[in-house]
Amino acid sequence: QVPLAESGGGLVQPGGSLRLSCTASLAVFRGSIMAWYRQAPGKEREFVARIGWRTGDTSTADSVKGRFTISRDNDKNTVYLQMNNLKPEDTAVYFCNTHPPARQFWGRGTQVTVSS
Repeated sequence: QVPLAESGGGLVQPGGSLRLSCTASLAVFRGSIMAWYRQAPGKEREFVARIGWRTGDTSTADSVKGRFTISRDNDKNTVYLQMNNLKPEDTAVYFCNTHPPARQFWGRGTQVTVSS
């Protein structure tokens, strides 16, 4: 079983919205802080948002604060990233992983392109 599988990316116009999903294996998901990261062309991968296991406390990067919301469904082993008011600078491949990230869990990610 693939540890983590991201989906939901696509092409969207500036100001639009997307909802990303990441389904994890039980071994990865249960008890873990889960997070979203992204990597834009020519740039290093960066942290976007994270969410705790039981309390659901969240932390979001300043660059997306107020626009992106992370959530999780512990019954479905799934973490979500609701992205609103998307900007061209949000264009990147989005990955989910634990927090801190584990090298063996990096997947292929899902491409988000914001362009008119």
